[in-house]
Amino acid sequence: MSTQPEWSVLRQKVREAARKASGPAGGVRSGKNRPVTSDLSLDEALVLHSIGWEPVELVCGAGVFSIPSFSWQWASGEIGGASYAWHSAFDAAVERIGTECGRVDAQGVVGVRVDVSIHRHAVHVVLVGTAVAPSAGGRPGRPFVSDLSGRDFALLQNAGWETCGLAHGAAFVYAPRRTAGDTLSQSMQNVELTAFTNALYAARESAMERFQTSALRMGATGVVAVRMNEGPMNFAHHAIGFTIYGTAVRPGPSGHRRQEPMVAVSLNDPVNLFKTASLRGA
Repeated sequence: MSTQPEWSVLRQKVREAARKASGPAGGVRSGKNRPVTSDLSLDEALVLHSIGWEPVELVCGAGVFSIPSFSWQWASGEIGGASYAWHSAFDAAVERIGTECGRVDAQGVVGVRVDVSIHRHAVHVVLVGTAVAPSAGGRPGRPFVSDLSGRDFALLQNAGWETCGLAHGAAFVYAPRRTAGDTLSQSMQNVELTAFTNALYAARESAMERFQTSALRMGATGVVAVRMNEGPMNFAHHAIGFTIYGTAVRPGPSGHRRQEPMVAVSLNDPVNLFKTASLRGA
């Protein structure tokens, strides 16, 4: 039985697959002309090159944190153990993918796929994306992590905006148990289940506050490409969860640059689905 943490095993598998895809096993990856492994599409890679950036390496980060076994029992208020585990797992995954990005001399990660799974006893977070760097070289301090596509990242860069990192927030709240009388009276009529409504609002407010705090810590002025997930847990229907994450951004040193829209004309002629003779009229 392996004694390594689950996140370490996941990271090793992704790195091994990337190494096999980009060159001889165990080969040294260094130099300007080293092989590149990327999950970006061809269009995204070309768009990156058009703004002076290039893909460097496929990188990953993972975090698995346990949830105390008693956390999902009936109670009231926030389920602190679950909320803490979610944030800890996400923070660990972001930290590790950023570390791998730095090891390959990249400036940031784009196109990050975020896989979050919540179980009764643990939270799993896995991040996989492509490390990128300016073609001209240069490397600032801390690499950024972003779930923006290569195309969206290029659009932000052209507009004079900087990518700060992944902002995130989560909260899990108990929905108060209904009395036997309430359950019986509500089973035969259409009424609002106020206990679940209030629990959802409480989870949302706490998660949004943490989400905004996460963005502010990075010096961001906004968050784009936001993704949310809410609802009861499939293994604990009396518990409501609300999770949110997105890419934090801010204006660059030169400020916002207005982008003129481009008109794209398709070169594929539409197929005429009518007979020209019908244009003569009755």
